[in-house]
Amino acid sequence: MPDFGEPETAGRRTRAADILLLVVLGALMAFASISTDTYLPAFPVIAADFGVTEGRIQLTISSYLIGFSLGQLVWGPISDRVGRRGPIIWGLGLFMAVSIGCALSDSAEALILWRLMQALGASAGPVLARAMVRDLYARERAAEMLSTLMLIMAVAPLIGPIVGGQILLVGSWRAIFWCLTAVGALSVAGVILIDETLPDDRRGGGRLAGVWKSYGRVLADRRLIVYAASGGFYYGGAFAYIAGTPFAYIDYYKVPAAAYGLLFAVNVIGLMAANFANARMVARLGSDRILRFGAAVAALSGVTLAIDAWLGLGGLWGLTIPLFFYFSASGLIVANSVAGALAAFPREAGAASAVLGAVHYGAGIFSATLLGWISDGTPWPMGVVIGAGGVLSLVASLMMRKA
Repeated sequence: MPDFGEPETAGRRTRAADILLLVVLGALMAFASISTDTYLPAFPVIAADFGVTEGRIQLTISSYLIGFSLGQLVWGPISDRVGRRGPIIWGLGLFMAVSIGCALSDSAEALILWRLMQALGASAGPVLARAMVRDLYARERAAEMLSTLMLIMAVAPLIGPIVGGQILLVGSWRAIFWCLTAVGALSVAGVILIDETLPDDRRGGGRLAGVWKSYGRVLADRRLIVYAASGGFYYGGAFAYIAGTPFAYIDYYKVPAAAYGLLFAVNVIGLMAANFANARMVARLGSDRILRFGAAVAALSGVTLAIDAWLGLGGLWGLTIPLFFYFSASGLIVANSVAGALAAFPREAGAASAVLGAVHYGAGIFSATLLGWISDGTPWPMGVVIGAGGVLSLVASLMMRKA
């Protein structure tokens, strides 16, 4: 398969331009984490402020994931026709405006609605960053580049909860959303500085009604569906982790809100190490083989977590240790599943990326909502959802050989 874009652009891009591109794309891919992880330590505070249950505040994640999934389905195919940079800037503008709405929310219901709209804007970042990688690189190289980008984007979940916890020490939870508004402005400035990656001769053209035809061609590819399913089931468990750990750690095991960020950061370090290893090994071992291994790690650690949470084995450590391995497996699963799915769609990378994102975050919607429904004040429901996500991700990855 030809390495679309790389031969003709590599010579024209300076090293400084390459570094800037990596930093900006990494920031764009991190927008889901930036928008969620930073306010995780504030969950109990927000619940108390509005006088609602923990399950009600967890719905702010569910609504965000709904908006994130739907938004990607819009931004992806639009960018296949008009280019990448414009839609990203439009999306970030919406993100900034709505982040102000989140900061001014006067009820849980208002925050849930604002988070839905915030996600519609934020979703432009990751879906188009993935498409831009596909514009420039073919499969194995794309997997390597995605792993490198995830090393950069891992800074967000690494420092997000820590920053959020520190903000709570000096201000209210509303200050977190004012900070997110500023992050959006900085990201717009970065996008303005980078070049467009989709040349005119590779744009779909025609009316936007052709979006449905693009989705039809993408959804007809069985391999894409299998890759999307493997990543989607994993994401289902990952978002149960995001929605469940603030209450499991802070409420159930009485971990201070500021220390919660440190526990979160340990898992992100594991994710970064896995992404680093993947970037080094993918050309030699192949992305599919590494993906299956990562899914096996997620399945084993997820089942272990479920058992520990059910029986109360190991206390807090019975949660944190298997969660470390589950979260780290993302570095072996996500980049390889995305690269494999996008490999066959050089001209419809936006639409294919949108399908991937919708499946991934759609699974997150289901798991976060399910967790809110079955929450009983213990870590057990979180453990069950994460364990199921890991096992199903492994099953889907094994189906790739038949696709």
